[in-house]
Amino acid sequence: MEALEIISVPVIVTIVYAMMELFKSAFGAERIGKFIPLFAVTLGALIGFCAFYLYPAIIPADNAFAAIFIGAASGWAATGANQTYKKLKENKAEAGGKNDE
Repeated sequence: MEALEIISVPVIVTIVYAMMELFKSAFGAERIGKFIPLFAVTLGALIGFCAFYLYPAIIPADNAFAAIFIGAASGWAATGANQTYKKLKENKAEAGGKNDE
């Protein structure tokens, strides 16, 4: 049971990250960009809530509120992962464009 609790947060982060990318491609990142963090937190909270009631062994929470909080934090982590990836990609592009003298 403990192994399931350990992987629950990364699984929620991965699901939310994939759904964010799908959401951006479906509706256009320019139009809905400011709502993506809200979407991610809400989706993460919903997944945490559903996981608590559908398969309680997977989420390390004693009550529904804690499960919602864990899910929301996982959704927020997906937003942070996305921003980290974008920043690393920008830095790599900048470093590749510089000429060493």
